[in-house]
Amino acid sequence: MSESRSSIRHGTLAELGEFAIIDLVTPTAPAPAGVRVGPGDDTAEVEVRNGRALFSTDILVENRHFRRDWSSAYDVGRRAAAANMADIAAMGGTATALTVGFAAPGDLPAQWACDLASGIADEAALVGAAVVGGDVTSAEHVIVSVSVLGTCEGDPVLRSGARPGDVVAAAGRIGWAGAGYHVLARGFRSPRVLVEAYRRPEPDYEAGPDAAAAGASALIDACDGLVADLGHIASSSGVAIDVRTDAFEVAEPLQAVGAALGVDPLTFILSGGDDHTMLATFGPEVVLGERWRRIGTVATGEGVRVDGEPYQGEAGHQHFR
Repeated sequence: MSESRSSIRHGTLAELGEFAIIDLVTPTAPAPAGVRVGPGDDTAEVEVRNGRALFSTDILVENRHFRRDWSSAYDVGRRAAAANMADIAAMGGTATALTVGFAAPGDLPAQWACDLASGIADEAALVGAAVVGGDVTSAEHVIVSVSVLGTCEGDPVLRSGARPGDVVAAAGRIGWAGAGYHVLARGFRSPRVLVEAYRRPEPDYEAGPDAAAAGASALIDACDGLVADLGHIASSSGVAIDVRTDAFEVAEPLQAVGAALGVDPLTFILSGGDDHTMLATFGPEVVLGERWRRIGTVATGEGVRVDGEPYQGEAGHQHFR
C-alpha cells in the first residue's frame, strides 16, 4: 500500500468521506484480463463465456436512504431496483437480472417483505428484467442490497470520454426527488407530485442506450446531484464542465416548495439527487433527440462551473458527511 493510502487508513469514515473511502478500499493490483471496466464507473464490465456483462450493486439502509413512515415497502422496492437499473442504463445498457439481499428485524411484518419484493419485481419488469436470487438475514434495521446484471450493444459508455467542445445534455426529470425529500423532512406531504418523485423515482431507462447509439462520449446516472455527478465526468475525463441555469425549466411545484422554504428552487435541480436523470456528453456534430436537452458545455480545465462561476452550494449528497 502506498504511503498516502497507508496514512489515511488511520482516519475515520466520516473524516474521509464516501469517495476517499472508495479510493482507499479499491484494489490497486491490476485486474484480471477478463475485467474490461473495473471500479470507478456506474458499473463494472466483465467477460463471460458468451460475451460481456455489466454488474452493479447498491445498498439501501433504513433511516439513511428511506424511512418506513415516509415510504411504503412497495415504494422502497421500486426505488431499490431503480437505483441499480439506472446504473446499467448509464453505461448504455439494459438490466436483465437482479439478486436481492434483505436484512430486517424479526418483528417486521411479513407483509412488508412481500410488498418490498413486489416493488422490486414490478420495477424490474419495466425493462424485462427479473429477480433471480438473493439472501435473507436478521438485522436491527431494514437493509436492502440489490445487485444487477445487464448487457449493452457494443462497448459501454464510460465517464472518461468527454472532450472539450462537447455539449452536455440531460434526459429525465431533475430536482423533483430532492425537493420531495425536503418536503418530507419538514413533516409535510405536499406537493404530492414531489413526494411521490422521492418515494418512487422514474428513470428514463431507454435514455442510456439511446445516448450510446447516438455516439455519446460520456454518460452517468445523476443519483447524488447534477453538479456532483457531472463532477465525476469532469474528473474522469480531465475536463471542465459549465452548466447553464437558463437551460432548465423550473416547474411550478419546485417553485412552490422553494418559496415555502425560502430556497432558490434551482438548488433542487443542481444538487438534489435520486431522480436518476441521465447525463451525457456528445460531440458538437451530434443531433440530440427529443428526450435530450442541452444544459452545458465541456471545455479545457477542471471541475464544474455554473453559469461560468464556481458553484457555491452543496454539490450533492455525500455519505458519511
